[in-house]
Amino acid sequence: MTTLAPPPHQEGARRSHRAGPPVDGGLDSRVRRLFTGPAEDPRWARPALWAILLLATALYAWNLTSITGNTFYDAAVYSGTKSWKAFFFGALDSGSFITVDKPPFALWVMGLSARVFGYGTWQLMLPMVAAGTGSVALLYRSVKRDFGAVAGTISALVLALTPITVAITRDTNPDPILVLLMMLGALALLKAVRNGKLMPLVWSAVAIGFAFNTKMMQAYVVLPAFFLVYLWATNVSLGRRIRNLAVATVALVVSSAWWMVIVDLIPASSRPYIGGSTDNTVWDLVIGYNGFGRIFGASSSVGSQGNGASFGGSSGLYRMFNEIMGGQISWLIPFAAVALVGGLVLRGRAPRTDAKRAALMLWGGWFVLHFLTFSLAEGTFHPYYVTAMAPGIAALAGGGGVLLYRAFREGAAAKWAWVLPVAVAASTVWAVVLLQRVSGSGAVYTVAEIVVAVAGAASVLGLLVGRFTRRHRLTGFAALAAVVALLAGPAAYSVSAATSSTNGTNPTAGPSTGGGMGGGMGGGGGMGSAPSGSKSGTKPSGSGSGTMGTPPSGGTAPSGTGTAKSGSGSSTGGSTSESASGSTSESGGQQGGGGGMGGGTQVSSEMIAYLKKHQDGATWLLAVSTDQTASSIILESGQPVISMGGWSGSDNAMTLAKLKSLVKSGKLHYIIVSSDGGQGTNSEIATWVKAHGTAVKSSAYSSGSSTTSSSSSGLYRLDASDVS
Repeated sequence: MTTLAPPPHQEGARRSHRAGPPVDGGLDSRVRRLFTGPAEDPRWARPALWAILLLATALYAWNLTSITGNTFYDAAVYSGTKSWKAFFFGALDSGSFITVDKPPFALWVMGLSARVFGYGTWQLMLPMVAAGTGSVALLYRSVKRDFGAVAGTISALVLALTPITVAITRDTNPDPILVLLMMLGALALLKAVRNGKLMPLVWSAVAIGFAFNTKMMQAYVVLPAFFLVYLWATNVSLGRRIRNLAVATVALVVSSAWWMVIVDLIPASSRPYIGGSTDNTVWDLVIGYNGFGRIFGASSSVGSQGNGASFGGSSGLYRMFNEIMGGQISWLIPFAAVALVGGLVLRGRAPRTDAKRAALMLWGGWFVLHFLTFSLAEGTFHPYYVTAMAPGIAALAGGGGVLLYRAFREGAAAKWAWVLPVAVAASTVWAVVLLQRVSGSGAVYTVAEIVVAVAGAASVLGLLVGRFTRRHRLTGFAALAAVVALLAGPAAYSVSAATSSTNGTNPTAGPSTGGGMGGGMGGGGGMGSAPSGSKSGTKPSGSGSGTMGTPPSGGTAPSGTGTAKSGSGSSTGGSTSESASGSTSESGGQQGGGGGMGGGTQVSSEMIAYLKKHQDGATWLLAVSTDQTASSIILESGQPVISMGGWSGSDNAMTLAKLKSLVKSGKLHYIIVSSDGGQGTNSEIATWVKAHGTAVKSSAYSSGSSTTSSSSSGLYRLDASDVS
């Protein structure tokens, strides 16, 4: 088999398009190189990179003030700006009663921005936009280092235009931070492979450790590829490779576990309850709700019934191509798969330490491991999770695509020379299929379909004619047409994500495709405005419209009974619904025994104003059943609110003994319970509250009709004298 690696002097000659005086290393020279790139790069390379970074930033930050974000994480960030204790633990409320169901690193990043610049939309979004653009720049640098400027440019453009990446980067979910940290880990690993030194490998492990403290076990998906690439391709002895990996593993464990160990060592009475856990420990959260529960769903030992909700369709190898997921991530999967196999074959006879093959192994492992994990996961699955797969696809499209192009053009490996037009044809056909699914959804998709079909046909025809006639210029134009054909569809979806209102809880790009859980949550459907206070640089006030936001990530599946905010044109699909009057209904239909607290009660702006007026020095304004209701009220009122049952209502965060203690100490006066009872501990609490508390009629705060104002609101007042 013939390898395509050209002699060093030939490859250098191909890239050196710019002559100039020797670099003197001064400040002026470094500034000049920042904008023009190294002298050995083509003149177009650095301007092209800046253009792509500008495009990425524009897509991620366009109309920034319209971004709602995920109110679940928004509330936790806000609480962290009011209390360093809440900041450290990642508590939902500034009173630190319960944490969110993720580790807090992403909250820390957003929280520091909010502490420096003030709390508001752009302050929370600034780190996300920076992370998204930074990931594009890091991918360019990595792919360019191994495959050249053309490959780096293509990879960066593919990542910037990945629809689900655009959608999630315009949100306050932790995934953009996760991807950036994983990218840093990948770059450090490839550096360690090239130079054989220990410290880059250690820094790679530390980066993945911090990624673990962003989204726990998802950060570890790439680890098998990292270990394999280093063990196979590093140019040091086997014994030294094993020793270095052992040291890096220690660094990985320390950087991953330090926060978890500290939190679990603190007595439960001195810290918040660990949301999402079954035994109030971070360890249980790691292996359960955010670990095996995500893979095996309800059959796992997690104990949380929220872990069977898939918003991306049924599990299976076809999941990435179904009507929900296809337009988000699958556009270049056929091309990337062919490029991976073809690239590895073309590098087949290269030395063990070949840098290009090592890079293909890394990015190919990144892609395959994520594809299998996300496709087969039976637990909670949101479409935006797959943004973590995008760097692998983009790197293979750029690096592997360039290898296929050189094989096709140079004919050095005749039996693989025809793979490129086949890969382009397959991906073009798939792009047309995806666009056909949304035909009639808008002119931009119709135009994209025409561009894909015309450019794809021109590319395949041009490649074939150019090969037979030996016209290299025609081959080059055909390759450029292939890039246009393969990116026209993702570009249309990405523009839609950047210019439309998206669901802050389950953001997706492009038009709604319907079908399956979450299928109606496409980027084209508005999900309501942000809570008052989440768009300004000031503390949330109680004078907002009462719009409370949407259910947070990781919750129960849409039941199909959720109501839509008037004019939104999109189902909320969650357990809170917004009425036309601007109030939020707290549903009693939570899973896992949450029905005993908070069901059927309208939490309106008027009620919040009443609670603030009669808070009487209590630490918490109110106790409600779930995180989604609590987070909305926190942002509306600016006050701590207790979530008694976590996200799904099944957490054992609140016990009757704890409730009595809070009431007796004057830290809590108001609680919402449902009128239809409940299960387990929640039922016990509801029964006790109704027996000992004072019901607050809606007439105490509502300006509605006499019929409504005389009814029970589910709101109860408790004082120390009510505790026996």
